[in-house]
Amino acid sequence: MTLWLTRLTPHPTSRLAQQELSGTHSTSLHRRVMSLFPDGVEDQARTHFGVLFRIEDTTRGSHLLLQSNQPPDPTRLPDNYAALTTRPLDDLLTALQPGRTLHFRCAASPVRKPGATTRALYNLPAVVPLRGTAADEWWQRQADAAGLKTLTLTSQPLDTVRDRTRPTNPRTQSDAKNANTIRHHRVRFDGTATVIDPDLLRTALHHGIGRGKAYGCGLLSIAPAPDPT
Repeated sequence: MTLWLTRLTPHPTSRLAQQELSGTHSTSLHRRVMSLFPDGVEDQARTHFGVLFRIEDTTRGSHLLLQSNQPPDPTRLPDNYAALTTRPLDDLLTALQPGRTLHFRCAASPVRKPGATTRALYNLPAVVPLRGTAADEWWQRQADAAGLKTLTLTSQPLDTVRDRTRPTNPRTQSDAKNANTIRHHRVRFDGTATVIDPDLLRTALHHGIGRGKAYGCGLLSIAPAPDPT
């Protein structure tokens, strides 16, 4: 299955685009991303279209990287919202071979889910965000599972994604006002790695890494790098 990589660059005069790409409350951004694909998919539309995305902050401003299994439709964007450039990733995926050296980047949500006994003993939440060395060790495990041997690694904490969800079918007014807060702790991992298993890597590229994929986490980007001497 072909993967497509799209760069969405907001129009400098679009306040809506600037707003949706600048915050950590990502419901509107997720809806905007999914609006670029056909309607009529009742459940798991993000999974159906293989959608993964990440906001990239640069000196020229923020833009969106979007990966999908079919090209997004730019005509579904509001007028003067953003410019889209899309290219297939077939050549990159076909060229993956054992021993190939790559640059990688992934904004992921590194967490640990302690068991019930551990949570009770240490008064821990169900999901524990990982930081520093613990986050780097988490990434090493994810990279191993993705068929990569990490050569160099730097990590940078990002803002936590926050959102609020309300009950789908509230029974009372109190239920309707009640909302659950969603938090996805994020860290950006950059570095170089050697390809050990191309098939595992292709799977990780298709499906993403970790949790929070609907909130801009998990997109693994790679590019060829010089082989180490």
